[in-house]
Amino acid sequence: MKMNKLRIKGRTAVAISAIILLIFGCATNPLTGKKTMAFINNNQLFPMAFEAYTEFLNESTVITSTEEALMVERVGKKLAAAAQKWLESEGNGNYLRDYRWEYKLVKDDQVNAWCMPGGKIVVYTGILPVTKTEDGLAVVLGHEISHALLNHGQQNLSAGILQELGIIGITIGAAAAGLSEEVQTALLLTAYFGSIIGGTLPFSRSNESEADHYGLLLMAIAGYNPDEAVPFWQRMAAMGSSGPQFLSTHPSPSTRIRQLQEWNSEAKQKAAQFGVRN
Repeated sequence: MKMNKLRIKGRTAVAISAIILLIFGCATNPLTGKKTMAFINNNQLFPMAFEAYTEFLNESTVITSTEEALMVERVGKKLAAAAQKWLESEGNGNYLRDYRWEYKLVKDDQVNAWCMPGGKIVVYTGILPVTKTEDGLAVVLGHEISHALLNHGQQNLSAGILQELGIIGITIGAAAAGLSEEVQTALLLTAYFGSIIGGTLPFSRSNESEADHYGLLLMAIAGYNPDEAVPFWQRMAAMGSSGPQFLSTHPSPSTRIRQLQEWNSEAKQKAAQFGVRN
């Protein structure tokens, strides 16, 4: 009886924790107007990201003073300035006060770039032959900067916390029900992979599409040509298949191309609002 009471208390504690997180662990993004999960505050997240970024740079070959490195910094600064202008127009000029933008070119053959929470960005040299031009690079950096603006790092961490709470709840419930260890293990594996395929991966793909969308708007406001987004992704698609979309954290290249085509006129209209003609 005592053990059953402890199990019930355990399930109750998990349920209460999840409810508290869902009620109070939310933030409204000033660009999208949407409420998003924020179980960890940026004033906690940013310092950790900045430290990890510094450690990464110390262990990498950072390229400076070359034409390509200067281009990365120039494009990044123009896009960040456009973001600030956009936020000020919405009455949210202080939103980026804790961001510390930094744009580094790192020698690596990977066709990739990434952004940490708070605005710490890395571009690998391997992606430059695909971007080809400054406008092509703006497609990539607009996407990465949008991840930071939209707090996707915070959301992904929060989703992970929610997933862990769910697994803990299932573990306690299965034990309380007196299920065998084999059944408990099968149940947990089913729940885990189900949460990834049905929750984590679609959530990640949604964030990627949102970064594509706002990145396109941002590059247009910064004066870059949004028409260059589709050719860039066509070049990426030509490099090979990324596998089934439902098993990926990113939309397929064909999905991205279709969406970017749909958003192109919106990007030009948004730029025109700031007196920019693309």
